[in-house]
Amino acid sequence: MIDPHAIIDPDAKLADDVEVGPWTYIGPGVEIGAGTVIGSHVVIKGPTTIGRNNRIFQFSSVGEECQDKKYAGEPTTLVIGDNNVIREGVTIHRGTVQDIGTTIIGSDNLFMANVHVAHDCVVGDHVIMANNTAIAGHVHVGDWTILGGFTAVHQFCRIGAHVMCGTCSVVLKDIPSYIMANGNTAQPHGINTEGLKRRGFTPEAIQTLRRAYKIIYRQNNTLAQALDQLNRMVDSAPELESLIQSLESSTRGIIR
Repeated sequence: MIDPHAIIDPDAKLADDVEVGPWTYIGPGVEIGAGTVIGSHVVIKGPTTIGRNNRIFQFSSVGEECQDKKYAGEPTTLVIGDNNVIREGVTIHRGTVQDIGTTIIGSDNLFMANVHVAHDCVVGDHVIMANNTAIAGHVHVGDWTILGGFTAVHQFCRIGAHVMCGTCSVVLKDIPSYIMANGNTAQPHGINTEGLKRRGFTPEAIQTLRRAYKIIYRQNNTLAQALDQLNRMVDSAPELESLIQSLESSTRGIIR
């Protein structure tokens, strides 16, 4: 299961059925769970923990030290969940002590070719990042979000759950949950209706989210005023909880 041309540090811990291709390097402090398949010419450095049934394609660099100039060799980490697909040329860096010290990747994500995930990012579950997307340090990306190809996200931005961001977008502020965004700089363009339908949201829930969008973006409310209205609706519309949380946690301000 491990090609004889692969270099595996004795300190690395691989489950018995992990597959490793030729000319791949796996360094000390790396742990890889069962069912994971690693192609050729991959570099994985630790401390990094990779879960079960992941697939990592050729020329990816996973767990490398970050590009932050403040980084001074501290033992920071990368944690990756299960069932992720990491395509060719993807780079995922470990965290920094200026944050929690860990870059966190959830499960069931797809990182297409040449995606970059910088230090201290937190990526949820079922996320798709299309080719050449880059997210800078300390970015948080919620579950079920799709970032179109060549999207660039500024450091410290937060992108909520179920967001759809169009190709070549430049994200400089936070994107609330459920929003469809596009442009340089990214602007809101309604609720991600099609994505929500595919994930089983009811017509009533989608209609509620459309109403919430109007409260935030179409009625000249301040963010505080919009949150007040949404909080009064949430008891009868639990799908608003994710939207409210994404608004309340915003530190850079939301896209407008």
